[in-house]
Amino acid sequence: MSTSTACWAYLFEHPGADPARDRLVLDSGGQRSLIVAVASTADAPAVAAGLVRDEHVTLIELCGGFGSGDVAAVAAAVGEHAAVGHVVFGVDQIPAAAAYATAATAALSAAASTPDASSSPAPGRR
Repeated sequence: MSTSTACWAYLFEHPGADPARDRLVLDSGGQRSLIVAVASTADAPAVAAGLVRDEHVTLIELCGGFGSGDVAAVAAAVGEHAAVGHVVFGVDQIPAAAAYATAATAALSAAASTPDASSSPAPGRR
């Protein structure tokens, strides 16, 4: 990456994600954008610090699902090496965001109570 490339990252939470693997990189027009999944918002400070150190990220944007404490932890982890922004929902969007959070929590609970399909024998094999 040349020093003239602007590099930023967007972090979002996705249960079971591996930030080293679960990412999208867009690199064109003098800008490098990294969209990176973290398994938990608690993982974000270390992931963000690594992106600043290893990918030369200078701007980090956090998903609206991150709380203000998470934002503060990421900002502390990257210090003055990167700006940290946070997506927020307009007041008129709060009911829809809350409905999404409820549905996502229910889906996560359902997935946790369902046996892992990878541990089941393949069809026709027992």
